Amino acid sequence: MLGPALITLAGVVLTAALGTWQLHRRDWKSELITQRTAAVAAAPVALPAAITVSDGYLRTTATGRFDHTRELYLTGRAHRDQPGLHVITPLLLADGSAVLVDRGWVPNSRRDPAQRPQSHVAGEVTVTGLARLGVERGWMQPENQPTENIWFYLDVPALAAASGLPRVRPFVIEADATPQPGGLPIGGQSRIDLPNNHLQYALTWYAFGLTLVVIYGLWLRRRVRDAA
Repeated sequence: MLGPALITLAGVVLTAALGTWQLHRRDWKSELITQRTAAVAAAPVALPAAITVSDGYLRTTATGRFDHTRELYLTGRAHRDQPGLHVITPLLLADGSAVLVDRGWVPNSRRDPAQRPQSHVAGEVTVTGLARLGVERGWMQPENQPTENIWFYLDVPALAAASGLPRVRPFVIEADATPQPGGLPIGGQSRIDLPNNHLQYALTWYAFGLTLVVIYGLWLRRRVRDAA
């Protein structure tokens, strides 16, 4: 009976550890949601030269002129269950540098700038949004295709290089939901409400561990009864 007992014990320890890990994940996710919600509600700060991971989602504002000839396209983005992409446009600043602005979502049929001429705002504009660092490629995501201007994930250094501009700030501003001329792009695409199902996952792992104990108890009782 030693073998089944050790297997059961190992299973219970493993499921308990996984359940506890999910509880930690729940706390981490709750804190992240709280930080993002607070960032959206905060007053915007002056455009920084750079941001760090600890800045999280930093609400900022920038004034400049869009260079619509250098649009970049973050593909595979949905809005209200409609497929499309995000338009990223360099904002040229007064000091000669630029910052990339994720202006928001457009449907795939309007990727061509000629299909949305009103979105090409001329003159000086002020953009308010969340400053964000780039992200690493997910293990299931395709590689970006800079030569085709097809971007699957937010690689800020590569996007900056693809823009062809010499001085680009090392982050992206995700524009807020301020309406744009012609209705496109649709801003306010930052993900604030993240799914937080980790409590259910934790309870599931704990239930697995309890099930192992019950099964082992039933098996042990039968063995003892048969041996009597």
